[in-house]
Amino acid sequence: MIGLIRVFSTDNPDILEQHGRKITELYGIPVVSRSIPDQPLGIYDEETEARAVPKIVEQGRSMEAEGRRLLIISCAADPAIEQLRREVDIPVIGAGSAAALTALAAGQTVGVMGITEDAPEVVKRILGERSVGYIRPEGVTNTTDLLTEAGREQALKTARSLLELGAKTIVFACTGFSTIGFADVVRSELQVPVIDAVEAEGSLASAFYKQLAI
Repeated sequence: MIGLIRVFSTDNPDILEQHGRKITELYGIPVVSRSIPDQPLGIYDEETEARAVPKIVEQGRSMEAEGRRLLIISCAADPAIEQLRREVDIPVIGAGSAAALTALAAGQTVGVMGITEDAPEVVKRILGERSVGYIRPEGVTNTTDLLTEAGREQALKTARSLLELGAKTIVFACTGFSTIGFADVVRSELQVPVIDAVEAEGSLASAFYKQLAI
């Protein structure tokens, strides 16, 4: 079974399991989800990422000890990924690198949208000159803002702006967009390919997991 780490705190099992449930529905692989403690707004700047790193590593080590065959850090910044890889003996996949690599494989210009002031470093590094720009929806500074009607409206406006910059593909540099099912909205409204970070991490995890299961 795959272990998926959510980088925010929640006692709501439905919210906790959203990403894992989506991966299971899309790729038919088993996923168990855990969240980190004491960060109800997740990761949205350098300070909150720094606080999350040891928690992610501890959660990953615990899930390996429980018998998980592969780990996913379900956050587009890939927080603590190198630290966790040094601590465990199983594959670790990050949402940000998975999304960026998927977009890069398509060979088109890419527009990136997220909730932080700048795109995650891992996404910028992988996309390089393929990226036409990064935009954060106005008024959206953490994942909970995406749950509001105003947040969703601003997110759609941002997607349109990226197309105007020349993007042929849109990458979500925040897994919160997956939480609200926003990829299907953009695909329907704007008829543009969207790389959803949760879908991307699930695709890579599925490929690895099925080989591990042989």
